[in-house]
Amino acid sequence: MAPVDAQRTSRAGRNLPAAIAVGVGLLALLAASLWFRPEPFVALVVVAQSAALWELRAAFARREIHVPLTPLLVGGAGMAVSAYAAGPEALLVAFVLTVAGVVVWRVLDGSGPRALRDAAAAVFAATYLPFLAGFVLLILDQPRGELRVVLFVLLAVANDVGGYVAGVMFGRHPLARSISPKKSWEGLAGSIVLAVVVGVGGSLWVLDSSWLLGVALGVLTAVTATAGDLAESLIKRDLDLKDMGSLLPGHGGVLDRLDSLVVTAPFVYLVLATTV
Repeated sequence: MAPVDAQRTSRAGRNLPAAIAVGVGLLALLAASLWFRPEPFVALVVVAQSAALWELRAAFARREIHVPLTPLLVGGAGMAVSAYAAGPEALLVAFVLTVAGVVVWRVLDGSGPRALRDAAAAVFAATYLPFLAGFVLLILDQPRGELRVVLFVLLAVANDVGGYVAGVMFGRHPLARSISPKKSWEGLAGSIVLAVVVGVGGSLWVLDSSWLLGVALGVLTAVTATAGDLAESLIKRDLDLKDMGSLLPGHGGVLDRLDSLVVTAPFVYLVLATTV
């Protein structure tokens, strides 16, 4: 008889009961944060990106790259608040100030090639997490922003679920074997199908727009979310990590859940801002 842990671990390498429980809990937390006022959701974004920054800093430290965390956390919170309160221009200004802050902070600790490497990693972290996450708050600031954010998250969930189910059941042809051996072209097809279904439903009932917009959102989400997953897999492979952390049982770290969301957010924001 197989061990209990082996029985619970899916073919795709997840502890499925834990993954489902944590996933449902995260969706419930998202819904609760958006229920009455948007400010709790802004706080949730700040907490999530801060946890992901902490994980990324710890991962970089494995390669003797030391990212200044304090200015990243302060600047990340500033980007989130600026994006929601004052729009894309304020987000950009807060991003530039954060980049300047992390570079100066690191240079004050010493100069030379090591400082340049650390500062470059900090600029990457500021761009990858709080800057891209700021676009979620720009979506929130749009008309019926709470519903648009829910649609955005459901598109990402549909991408993940569709890709997981199709990959486990039909996956035969690797999508990027050297980066993420478990991802397959069949999984990508499943991601597109389910994301398009959610996109069409959201376009008709949430956005009051054409079903063609839903198709575009579904395909766009599947492509960008998969690219985000592969990008983080490439980082983890380079750092010799399986997961960025262990805060979310069945999912890995917080960054393992945010990787596809942050890459997708700017594209969904631009589509909604220009077409709806």
